[in-house]
Amino acid sequence: MTENTTIFGLRAIIEAIDSGSTLNKVYLQKGLRGSLFFELETRIKKERITTSFVPVEKLDRLSKNKNHQGAVAQISPIAFADLEKLIDDSLEGTTSPLFLLLDQVSDVRNFGAIIRTAECTGVNGIIIQQSGSAPINAETIKTSAGAAFKIPICRVNHIKDAIYTLQASDIKIVAASEKTEDLIYAIDLKQPIAIVMGSEHRGINPSVLKIVDYTAKLPLLGTIDSLNVSVACGAFLYETTRQRLS
Repeated sequence: MTENTTIFGLRAIIEAIDSGSTLNKVYLQKGLRGSLFFELETRIKKERITTSFVPVEKLDRLSKNKNHQGAVAQISPIAFADLEKLIDDSLEGTTSPLFLLLDQVSDVRNFGAIIRTAECTGVNGIIIQQSGSAPINAETIKTSAGAAFKIPICRVNHIKDAIYTLQASDIKIVAASEKTEDLIYAIDLKQPIAIVMGSEHRGINPSVLKIVDYTAKLPLLGTIDSLNVSVACGAFLYETTRQRLS
């Protein structure tokens, strides 16, 4: 499936959640009330599903003017992997697994391009945060050239939790940050590694930077002081590839 499946109606969305479907996002009508709405809201909060409260006109467009009852949801076209199983499987398959953590990369084109590069460089899995991350939708799939179906993607409540889990398996965490003097070329990337890339606007969260093992940057020789996140990610991943092939 390459397109997001859109479902609408309070009961239909409740049933989708109860059946284990992975929802990218739920859109709810502003000011909506009622017992069925509160039942849905309880499930949304429990599952930490991204939600937006929107005018009824937006719901009309999303549902093509069907009887949406004030609620529309988008089901993800992929099933997310379990992080601990991914780590265990990766460690069984290789002595030096490579993971990629995205700290709220929010642009679907950047996300898709990153997925594509990650698959091409042998990344064992991508880890994203439940809130603030770009959805995996038709545009993400297209930009990834279908790579989103080929590489495991995990979704966690917070990137920090994933970092602690990775570190518990002796996987070193390398954060891409301009707030360091260390270039990526000085880091040993042959060991088990997870690379963290930050969001387009604010970079990596300061609380995340405090718990990583290394910070590293790329040299910038022009007058522009930053790179597009997907380009920077590609440079980090291919330096990892270069070290591992040499």
